[in-house]
Amino acid sequence: MVQRSARRYEGSCHCGAVRFAIVTDFPELTTCDCSICRRRNALMVKVHESRFELLDGAGALAEYRFHTRTARHYFCKVCGIYPFHRKRVTPDHYGINVHCLDDFDPEGIPVRQTVGAAME
Repeated sequence: MVQRSARRYEGSCHCGAVRFAIVTDFPELTTCDCSICRRRNALMVKVHESRFELLDGAGALAEYRFHTRTARHYFCKVCGIYPFHRKRVTPDHYGINVHCLDDFDPEGIPVRQTVGAAME
């Protein structure tokens, strides 16, 4: 396992209309088996809202909610990429799609499968 210290990472959607930054040490990455996560196949890191900053593109974001309508999934209106979402169980946290981070390699970070499909 790769030990990382907390630092700032920047990321974006594919077209660059949405840009954001996070601070994390990547304790783990997660996948989820809910219907939307299975389809988008994202690999996520959880960060507290105080460690997330939307740098640009608030107007380019579309929001999607389903099931309990608690989790808030964000997509770029221009290119359709999912960069992050507000979490359902911990709404003061974001789930960040690590594939949207600039120059980030997830190699060596443990991946935990979360169960979303069976959530009530």
